[in-house]
Amino acid sequence: MEIIIFGLIILIAAVLQTSTGFGFSIMATPFLLLLFEPREAIQINLVLSLCISLALISKIRKDVNIGMLKRFVIGSVAGLPIGIMTFLLIDVSLLKFVVSIVILVLTILLILHFRITQHKRRDLLVGGVSGSLTTSIGMPGPPLLLYFSGTDTKKETLRGTTLAFYLFIYFSSLVIQVIMAGTSKTVWISSIISLPLIFIGLILGQFLFKWVNQRLFQWFTYTILMITGIYLLMESIHS
Repeated sequence: MEIIIFGLIILIAAVLQTSTGFGFSIMATPFLLLLFEPREAIQINLVLSLCISLALISKIRKDVNIGMLKRFVIGSVAGLPIGIMTFLLIDVSLLKFVVSIVILVLTILLILHFRITQHKRRDLLVGGVSGSLTTSIGMPGPPLLLYFSGTDTKKETLRGTTLAFYLFIYFSSLVIQVIMAGTSKTVWISSIISLPLIFIGLILGQFLFKWVNQRLFQWFTYTILMITGIYLLMESIHS
């Protein structure tokens, strides 16, 4: 039964990642934490997310905002070590509780049409927060998604820039996680088993992306964030 649940999580998250540019880590990590210990769940997510980004980047290069991407990367360099220290020192339940509150509050602000003016300094800050969340809980997506949604960024630019950024952030975070927290056979065996489902998700996600309009895309974004925030909150309370 666990194998079936694991497969469904990976397939659905892969479809969302391909069609939106952010869905895999946000959807997969919380549910993987039900099946694996935190270190394994986070590293499986990092490996598979990196594979997805590598598979898609050649198709969406034209949509990447290069200047913003560079600032995200620079900002994330400061966030990566903060995240891994947080993972090693702070209770995971407390960390998930804080993240869930942040996600829920900011999602509500977005639904209420709160808007952020895109600025170079804010790009650096968002990259830093994203980097710290990647090494700590394997979820770089929330700050990027909230930032892009708040600035009314087109879905093509959102998907292209986030996927390009993920190439750097997932690889760097995986290396740091393995060195600082160690790894296990479970991580790599589970990741290899998941690859066929990832590629099926890539195909399905490409079709979905063509049919999702900008307005529907925004509400889809809000729904995913709200569900993730509530899930993380409930799990942190009961764990």
